[in-house]
Amino acid sequence: AGSFQDAGVIQCAYNLNFPLHAVPASSAQCPAWSAFSVSSPAVVLEAVKQARPLGRRGEDRPKAVVVRLYEAHGSTVVAWLQTSLPIKEAMLCDLLERPAAKDPLPLEQQGMRLSFTPFQVLSLLLVLRQ
Repeated sequence: AGSFQDAGVIQCAYNLNFPLHAVPASSAQCPAWSAFSVSSPAVVLEAVKQARPLGRRGEDRPKAVVVRLYEAHGSTVVAWLQTSLPIKEAMLCDLLERPAAKDPLPLEQQGMRLSFTPFQVLSLLLVLRQ
């Protein structure tokens, strides 16, 4: 009963297609840790990758990652992206990882505020502190 959004179909599909794999670890106690979280179930964090090389000479950007998210429910939504990574600067970027705006996104206590239209894909370039 209800909509696919209410039934959690997207999360169930990810769980089926990308199951968690348990691996043996040492018996040392480690605190729980997550690199990213998104405040809305309508927004899916699809990819996290190292930023592509910068410039014509192919200089690496080892201190930058790209995060791609999309709105999956066909709704207009505001979501907060939180990360435990040490972010120095965050900006929207295009699919070629070029900054899409002059001003960086504000880094707030609750994370980065992102606005989505139905089925919109957003890419973020996150520059890490040294």
